[in-house]
Amino acid sequence: MANVLKKTTGLTGLAVAANPHHTLSSLYNKILRAVQKMPQEAAYRKYTEEIVAQKLKIVQSTPVVKDLEKSINCGQAEELIVQAENELLLARKMLGWKPWEPLVKRAPAKQWDWPPAKIEQPKLE
Repeated sequence: MANVLKKTTGLTGLAVAANPHHTLSSLYNKILRAVQKMPQEAAYRKYTEEIVAQKLKIVQSTPVVKDLEKSINCGQAEELIVQAENELLLARKMLGWKPWEPLVKRAPAKQWDWPPAKIEQPKLE
């Protein structure tokens, strides 16, 4: 089956990607390079690296765009590109934020308790 370029995504403002395999491979590799600068034990790195590596493997092993979209199951190729661009921006921000470092000061008591304490609702009269 030939890899035929579709005419439209059917989504307003989202043009058809001319070469989604190249674009996705490039973005996924950039994300992987960004997260590799984080400590190995960082939760964001572990899970992002795992998910992006899986998606990259699918892109590299699936030549037909429709099959790629079906295998990744997160939208059309063009939507995958937007998602990857957003993930790359987040990964770069995470490098600056360094959420894996310890807190500067002690967290307030019960800040991390879940579910939070029940809040009394005012009575309507």
